Amino acid sequence: MTKADIVNEIAKKTGIDKTTVLTTVEAFMDTVKESLSNDENVYLRGFGSFVVKRRAQKTARNISKNTTIIIPEHNIPAFKPAKTFTISVKNQ
Repeated sequence: MTKADIVNEIAKKTGIDKTTVLTTVEAFMDTVKESLSNDENVYLRGFGSFVVKRRAQKTARNISKNTTIIIPEHNIPAFKPAKTFTISVKNQ
């Protein structure tokens, strides 16, 4: 499902016009991205959590040049679904 599909589905279910729904969906995504970039987690009860995870420094290999490189520690965004959400998907 794409963002356009989500907008169409919400517009159909709520009766709100698509441009308003699109603006709302994009504002939601911008807010989540901004919160995560400020190292703040986003919790949506019953749906899941958008969290920032810390990846440790590690040594990797560049196979083409046969050299080792060090990948520094860094943050990555992650999504952890709520338990009820996981159960509902599992039982489908």
